[in-house]
Amino acid sequence: MALLLDRLARLTARHWKRTLAIAIAGMIATGALASALGGEFADDFSVPGTPSQQAADTLQERFPAVAGDAATVVFAAEGAGTIRDPRREAAIAAALGRAGRLPDVSEVASPLGREGAGQVSRDERIAFAEVQYERKADEMGKEAFERLEAAVAPAREAGLEVSLRGQVVDVAQQQGAPLGELIGLAAAMLILTLVFRSVVAMGITLLASVLALVSGLMLLTIGAATTTIPSVAPTLAIMLGLGAGVDYALIVTARFRERLAAGDDPVTAAGHANATAGVSVITAGAIVVVAISGLLATGIPFVGRMGVATAVVIATVAVGAVALLPALLAAGARRLRPKPGADEEMPLSGRWAERVGRRPVPYAVVGALILLLLAVPVTQLRLGMPDDGNQTPGTTQRIAYDRIAEGFGPGVNATIQVVGAFDAADAPEAERALARLRREIAAEPGVAAATAPRVAPGGDAAVITVVPESAPQDEATADLVGRLRDAVVPGGVRGTPVAAQVGGITATLQDTSDRVASRLPVFIAVVVGLSLLLLILVFRSIWVPVISAAFNLLSVSAAYGVVVAVFQLGIGGGLLGVDGEVPIVAFVPLFMFALLFGLSMDYNVFLQSRIHEEHRRGVGAHASVVRGLAATGRVISAAGAIMVLVFLGFVFEDDVIIKMMGVGLATAILVDVLVVRLLLAPAVMFLLGDRAWWFPRRLGWLPQVHLEGEIPDAWDAAPGAAAAPPAPEREPAAMR
Repeated sequence: MALLLDRLARLTARHWKRTLAIAIAGMIATGALASALGGEFADDFSVPGTPSQQAADTLQERFPAVAGDAATVVFAAEGAGTIRDPRREAAIAAALGRAGRLPDVSEVASPLGREGAGQVSRDERIAFAEVQYERKADEMGKEAFERLEAAVAPAREAGLEVSLRGQVVDVAQQQGAPLGELIGLAAAMLILTLVFRSVVAMGITLLASVLALVSGLMLLTIGAATTTIPSVAPTLAIMLGLGAGVDYALIVTARFRERLAAGDDPVTAAGHANATAGVSVITAGAIVVVAISGLLATGIPFVGRMGVATAVVIATVAVGAVALLPALLAAGARRLRPKPGADEEMPLSGRWAERVGRRPVPYAVVGALILLLLAVPVTQLRLGMPDDGNQTPGTTQRIAYDRIAEGFGPGVNATIQVVGAFDAADAPEAERALARLRREIAAEPGVAAATAPRVAPGGDAAVITVVPESAPQDEATADLVGRLRDAVVPGGVRGTPVAAQVGGITATLQDTSDRVASRLPVFIAVVVGLSLLLLILVFRSIWVPVISAAFNLLSVSAAYGVVVAVFQLGIGGGLLGVDGEVPIVAFVPLFMFALLFGLSMDYNVFLQSRIHEEHRRGVGAHASVVRGLAATGRVISAAGAIMVLVFLGFVFEDDVIIKMMGVGLATAILVDVLVVRLLLAPAVMFLLGDRAWWFPRRLGWLPQVHLEGEIPDAWDAAPGAAAAPPAPEREPAAMR
C-alpha cells in the first residue's frame, strides 16, 4: 500500500494542475448528477419483526386512513373567557374546516360538538384537534406543516393561542441554520493556523477536507434516490466527516512539511507523506468505516443506514486526503516550506513522555481511575426517547405539549394503539370482543382512558386508542406497554377471531430500545473483533491491538457516563439548553460506540505506528515510545482539539439527539487525547517494553500492512523514488 500511495502522490503532485482540473470537473459532474437524480432524505423507523411493526403493517394494509402521520393542533384561550365563546368556537371551526381540505388530510377530529367532548379540558380553556394524514410526514415534506399553519390562522386572529406538535411539525423544524458546522469550521481554521503557523497551510488543509466532505454529501444525495437514508444522517455525516477530514489532512500536511524542511522537493515530499502518513490515514479511515458499518448488525434498518451513510462520507474524506491533498500541497509548496532556524529542543510531548517513562505505574493507575470515575453514571443508563417536553421552551411543539399536559394530563402525549385484525365475516363477534377488551384496558392501573374501537371501512380491522396516566418517557408508560402485551391484550382476545397487537409511537420506541439491548453485545463483538484483526495485520503484534481495544472501551464507557450524567441525570443540562431529564435515545449508544471506537483507533494508529517505526529502527523500547510521542503528540493534540470543538459546535443545534451525540463524541475525544494517548497508552507501552511487539510465529502467514516508516524493500526500486530517510532525532520544525 505504501508504494501505491507513493506513486499516486507523485503523479498528482507532478501534474497538480491537471489533477485539480479533473477533481473540479468530477465535483461538477457529481453535483449535476445529485441535482438531477438525487433523492430526499427520509425517516423510516420501522423495526421488522416487532409487535409494533406488525400493528403498523396491519393499519397500512387494512386501515390506511389512520396509517399516516398526524398533527395535533392545540387551542388555548388567552385572557378572559373560554374556547366555548361563540366567536372562538367559530374561529376554531373555520380553522379546522380549512385544515380538513388540505392535501393528504384524511380526517380531522374536532373538539367541537359531542364527539369532541374528551378533547376539551374541564375548565374549557384548552382544546386540541387531531389532523390525520394519509401519508408519512417525510413523504409530504415541510410544505405540509406550512399549509397547516396557514389553515389555522383564523383561530389566532380570534385571540386564541395556537400551537402544533407531531411528526408533521418535527419534519419541518429540522430545517435550520448550520450553526454547528460553522462553529466547527471556525475552530478548525484557528487551530490549524496555530499548529502550522501558516495561513496557506491552514487553507490548503481545510480546502481539501471541505471539498472531500461536499463530495461525500453529494454521493449521499444520489444514494437517497435508490434507498431510504434517514434525515439525521447528513448532520451526523457532516459532524464526523468534518472532524475526521481535517484530522486526516492535518496528518498528511504535517508530514509533507516535515519532508520539505528536510530538503525534499515537493514531488518527493508528497510521495513520502502519502507513503507514511497517508497509509495511516487509510488504515484509520478503514477502521472507522468498519466500526460504523457494523451498525448493520443491529437489525434495525434506519440505524444501519445511518451507519452506512456516515461511512460513505468518512471513506470519501480519507480518499481525499491521499488523492486530492497531495496536488494542493504541491501547488502551494513554495509557501508551505517551514522557516529555517526553528527551535530544536525536545518538544513538550517528548519531555512529558520521558516523565511518564520514569514512573509508568502511577500514571497508568491514575489514567485508569479517571476513566472509571467518569464511567460510573453509566450504571444508571435508561434507554428511551425524548418527547416534546424536552424541546426548547417557546417552540410550538413545547407549547403544545405543555398545554395538553396542563389540560388533560401528560398521558395524552403518549397514546398507545391496540390494533385488532379479523375477517370481515367475523366482524360482529370481533367487535363485541374488542368492546370487552376496551373495558379491560380502561380498568388497568396506569390507564387514564381507552376509546371505543374504531372499525376500518372494510370491516376487517379496528383500533383502540389507549391514553396512559404517565408521560411518554416515564418508566411507568413502558411498564404499561409491557403489561398490555404480556397479559391484558392476549387474555382479552383469547378464544375470539381477533388477532391483536400493541403499537403506536410509544410502543415502537419501546421495541427499538429492546432490540438495541438485545443486539448491543453482538454489535460490540463484531466491531471489536474486526478492529482487532485489522490492527494485528497492521502492527504484527498481539498486545498492542488488545490494549488498544481495552483503552477504547474505557474511553467509550467514560463518554457514556458523561452523557448519562448530563442528559438523564440533568447535571449541567440546563447550560446546554436541555430542559428536564432526558432518557438516552435508544440508538445513540450504538452509534456512539461505532464512532468513538473508530475515532479512538485513529489516534491509536497515528501514535502506535510512529512508535513501531522507531522500534523497528532499533532505538529500543523506551526510546521508541519517547520519540513516537514526541513526533506525534502535537499533531494528535491539535487533531483532537479540532474534533472536540467541531463536536461541541453541535450542542447549539435544537435537536436534543444531536446535542447528545455532540456532547458524547466531544467528551470521548477529549478523554482519549488527554488521558489515553498522553497518559495511559505511553505508561502501558513503557511497562510492556519489547513485549508489546510480540507476535506468534504460527501467525506469520497473515498478510502485513505497512505503516509509517515501514516502507518495503520495493520502495527503492520504485521509479523516481527516493530512499527512505532515517528517522529524525527530534520533532521537525514543521510539526512544532
